[in-house]
Amino acid sequence: MAHSISIDGVDRHVGAARSRVDGPAKVTGLAKYAGEFDAPDLSHGYVVSSAIAKGRITAIDASAAEAVPGVVKVFTHENRPRTAWLDYNYQDQVAPPGSPFRPLYDDKVHYSGQPVALVVAEDFDRARYAASLLRIGYEAEAPETDLTRQQDLAYVPPKKRSGIKPPPGARGDADGAFDAAPVRLREDYRQAPEHHNPMEPHASTVVWEGDGRFTVYDKIQGVSNSQSYLMAVFGLKKDDVRVISPYLGGGFGSGLRPQYQLFLAMMAAQVLERSVRVVLTRDQMFSFTYRPDVLQTVAVAAAEDGRLQSVRHDAISGTSRFEDYQEVVVNWSGILYECENVSLNYKLAQIDTFTPGDMRAPGAVTGVFALEMAMDELAYATGQDPIALRLRNYTETDHTEDKPISSKELRACYAQGAERFGWQARNPESRSMRDGKELVGWGMATGVWEALMQKSSAQAVLTADGRLEIGNSTADLGTGTYTILTQIGADTLGLAMEDVTVKLGDTSLAEAPLAGGSWTAASSGTAAMRACREIAAQVFTLARGMENSPLANVDFERVAFRGGRIEVTDDPSRSVTLIDAMRAGGLDRIEAMGSAESDPGQMKKFSHYTHSAIFAEVKVDEELGQVRVTRIVSAIAAGKILNPKTARSQILGGVVMGIGSALHEESMLDHRLGRFMNHNLGEYHVPVNADIYDIDVIFVDEEDQANPMGVKGLGEIGIVGTAAAIANAVYHATGKRIRHLPITIDKVLE
Repeated sequence: MAHSISIDGVDRHVGAARSRVDGPAKVTGLAKYAGEFDAPDLSHGYVVSSAIAKGRITAIDASAAEAVPGVVKVFTHENRPRTAWLDYNYQDQVAPPGSPFRPLYDDKVHYSGQPVALVVAEDFDRARYAASLLRIGYEAEAPETDLTRQQDLAYVPPKKRSGIKPPPGARGDADGAFDAAPVRLREDYRQAPEHHNPMEPHASTVVWEGDGRFTVYDKIQGVSNSQSYLMAVFGLKKDDVRVISPYLGGGFGSGLRPQYQLFLAMMAAQVLERSVRVVLTRDQMFSFTYRPDVLQTVAVAAAEDGRLQSVRHDAISGTSRFEDYQEVVVNWSGILYECENVSLNYKLAQIDTFTPGDMRAPGAVTGVFALEMAMDELAYATGQDPIALRLRNYTETDHTEDKPISSKELRACYAQGAERFGWQARNPESRSMRDGKELVGWGMATGVWEALMQKSSAQAVLTADGRLEIGNSTADLGTGTYTILTQIGADTLGLAMEDVTVKLGDTSLAEAPLAGGSWTAASSGTAAMRACREIAAQVFTLARGMENSPLANVDFERVAFRGGRIEVTDDPSRSVTLIDAMRAGGLDRIEAMGSAESDPGQMKKFSHYTHSAIFAEVKVDEELGQVRVTRIVSAIAAGKILNPKTARSQILGGVVMGIGSALHEESMLDHRLGRFMNHNLGEYHVPVNADIYDIDVIFVDEEDQANPMGVKGLGEIGIVGTAAAIANAVYHATGKRIRHLPITIDKVLE
């Protein structure tokens, strides 16, 4: 049952638990995804992937495939059309520096699974069968995919990636302070590469509309990114290509950049002048973006009471040969704790894979894991409780930017999380707690993520029947954006949620940033609120101008919108319905645009972060080495919570992914072949129902002025620090410190 909140005796939707407005469409199958849209004369493309990881194509024999009845065309680098795609004329919104990958560009093979041909046929099965008949010759080179063998060639990226802060300069003397400190720890940490594996595979349906115009249904977290890609690569004008993506079956960052099936589908549709659909297989989902392999060394030194004297965090991240992928890995070690001597270093090393990509909380999942394990090790070395150690080094300042943090209720996260978890009953000695034959471990960690806001716009339309429509081009990945925008619109104009419709994921709507980085609620939410407020002001003017209006001589600040009416706040009997106001004004509709972007003054004065404290209980079978995460308490300080129900779901999902990072997920590279070998959901392990026990989410009260909505975003913070809390709990249970994730049975028994 949804609960309401009341402000001045009026029920409000924002801040109350509300079920997803898009839920019924999803559970009944009415929601359509990119690979499900139909079109007349629709053909199907099947991608052929390279059999080698590095080298060149020496020959392609497509005769047998082309002879299959129903095959329309086989595209390869030998017959692909010329496109406008050059290195310098296209960079998508999240692209790293370098040369974007160009499918079927030439005979070179850059990585295993690279698309080398597209077979287009009248139906999918025929295309797949014909693809098996292609005969491709290769001249193979030995690939290098082992990051440890490339680390001596690591380099500082010469050009920074837009939106990614490079490590700040050193402060103090980290090496000297380390050598002089009484307690010193230096350890290596590593987290296996991970693939996003959303339930919905990547797909594109390109509908030929005639006259060189196209409607494109693409799996993407920002339709404007796909549109600008297609315009640049194929020389199309904005009016020639409309991109639509109303629903996504998960993305986790894999849908931030256009993937290669979009290029192949548009290429075929343009040449054939007919509609084409290309859907990638699960195997092919392992042939592009992934969370990178990163080698990390964290050195921490402290006084005997645990006060930090030195922090040094060094990381080497793998990237492709053609792009310098970057994420914020080490910076967190200069933000979370008070320390005068800090050195942070981040380098790249090239390997023969596709470019890594942003995966839920990119960089933070990796860097905070290493830092928070090091802090746990320091707690044991100094005889401190892990929470006490963190409080001893607590800071309200972002020393990397030399700014105060706008709001930080992390102390409350520690306190409330510890109380809910029962932390006070923890025996600090490892291997000291048991439940029958299982060792019991309790661990904790801190989480942090940026509270971001991007430039956004939104449109709103109020019609004469009292219904409101809100729209912009951002995406709902399953995060609840449809729902929170509905709540915002309903509250702003005093309507029932049933009278509000939200449209998303369409380039014909108001432009908004792609959905990622936990900025959607702040960005699109603020723009939608402002559009609705503009409508409220216009309809109020109509109401006040009515003959014998009850609102005559009343200022806008003295009215409230509720129940489909405009009421004088201190005298609700004086009111006008929205419908009557529009009828009196002779209007069928009122339209407005709203925009939002970060406040330069706020950004200049403060740093903005979301924080969390994660507490984990594990039970370890000492004989079998099996680890179960039996309890998680995640206490979150994320500003205003717009919808506790969808917010809790975001944290639950993040925690489950954190459990996956800690215990399950590992993309395994065979360095001889240069190939990810467990390229299916049978061998790539993700947590399933039997792996998940109790997850308790606490939202700590926090007020912030980072944006007009007062929100900080929740998509990322649920996963950050979770793996470290679990790894720390495993140490507490077993006395064995496992610094290379995932923590698998062999490592426990080793």
